[in-house]
Formats: sequence, C-alpha cells, structure tokens
Amino acid sequence: MRIATWNVNSITARLPRLLAWLESSGTDVLCIQETKCTLEQFPAEALREAGYESAVNATGRWNGVAVISRVGLTDVVTGLPGGPEYDGVQEPRAVSATCGGARVWSVYVPNGREVAHEHYAYKLRWLEALREAVAADAAGTLPFAVLGDYNIAPTDEDVWDPAVFEGATHVTPAEREALAALRGTGLSDVVPRPLKYDRPYSYWDYRQLAFPKNRGMRIDLVYGNAPFAAAVKDSYVDREERKGKGASDHAPVVVDLDVR
Repeated sequence: MRIATWNVNSITARLPRLLAWLESSGTDVLCIQETKCTLEQFPAEALREAGYESAVNATGRWNGVAVISRVGLTDVVTGLPGGPEYDGVQEPRAVSATCGGARVWSVYVPNGREVAHEHYAYKLRWLEALREAVAADAAGTLPFAVLGDYNIAPTDEDVWDPAVFEGATHVTPAEREALAALRGTGLSDVVPRPLKYDRPYSYWDYRQLAFPKNRGMRIDLVYGNAPFAAAVKDSYVDREERKGKGASDHAPVVVDLDVR
C-alpha cells in the first residue's frame, strides 16, 4: 500500500496536478491539507472518476483536510474530538478513516502565527487534544498513522538555517515538546529520504527563490504506531512535484507499506 500526505495549498487550483500525480505515483491513500474550499466545492466527483473515495472536512477559507482512498474508506471521523475552538468555531483541521489494512488521520496543525499571538496558544491546545484523541489508536494493533502538515520542524536539522527561525514559531521548545508528547502515545517519526540534497525538506516558501536554493523545512510529517512503522518499506519526499508552474509550496511525502 502506498500512503502519502500533501498540503496542496488549494485543491481547486491544484486539481490537474493532483490527478496527474495520483495516476503517475500509484498512490492508494492520500491525506490532503489546506483544501481551501467548501464541502460543496471539493472535487469529489473528479476524484471518484479517478477511482478514489473521499472523506472531507472543509468549510472554505484557508483550512480544510481530506482523506482519499482507492482501497476502501470506512469508520470516518470528521473533526478533532475534544478539539479547541478558535474565534468560536472548531476549524476543519482533522479527518480520519480506515483505508484497507491501515487507519490514518489527515491533520493540518494550526500555524501559530507569532509566539505572543493567541493562535500560538491555540496551536498548543490543539496538539494536546490531538494527543488525547489518537492515544487509543496509537496503542492498537492496526497499522495507524497521523499524517499531515504539522507546522513544526521536529529538530534544528529540519530547517535550512536555525538562526533564521530564532524566536519564531515552528521551532519553539513548547511546540517540539508537544510533538514529543504525541510520540509518547506510541508513535514514531517515519523520516523520509530526500530525492535530492541531504535533508528531506517538504516545504519551501514561494519567496526569495527558496526552492531552487533549497531553503526549506521538514514540517509535513508521518507519525506511525509500531505496526505501521514495522510495515514501512520505503519513504521519500517527492520533490519533483514542487517544481514548475502552479506547484504547491509543499511536496508530497510518500510511504510504502507492506500491509497484508
């Protein structure tokens, strides 16, 4: 089974690339973030014609997540159980489903904006709710993973220049401690291999030629439980999909599993 995660940065803008990538990559299950569409705007029919069922949590604006699968889609949970609200609503940042022989969550962790901002405190509350929500599945016997855009670089090795990010979100001790607590439920970081250079970055800003200069970050993560990690045969960042006109600022992270 080939499972991937990809922040597409607008599924309507990226749909032709997405459909082409699904066909060329042979992906069975894809966790999508930042759909930037309403539920009605989500291209479920186009994906169905390509052989994929969809589980979607989307209300428009800049959030939205989905799981699409061509190997089955059951036991869907929309939203983060017990998750906090921001501006009076629970944002569409999580959806989970069982696909074939594995269960996956697609998550889009809040950005945090600035350390002194309320959104940063919200980010930490959201991560705590995520830890509580996934604990049972993480400790289970079914291959299970939480995939998505975490908006956190786990270590200084996961950013192109730690000095540039000093004092900013994505690298603070509190955020990294929240990731450690999430791993403490029984999950481990499935670190992909890069297709070029020595670090498997998954995000490069559109500005200042960040991608050609490889000034990136590894913030799109796959956290799997012991059965999931044991089934991993390969994992890589599909850096090629970050190239060219109309690309997302994130690249897909792909994991190949031996699930029987």
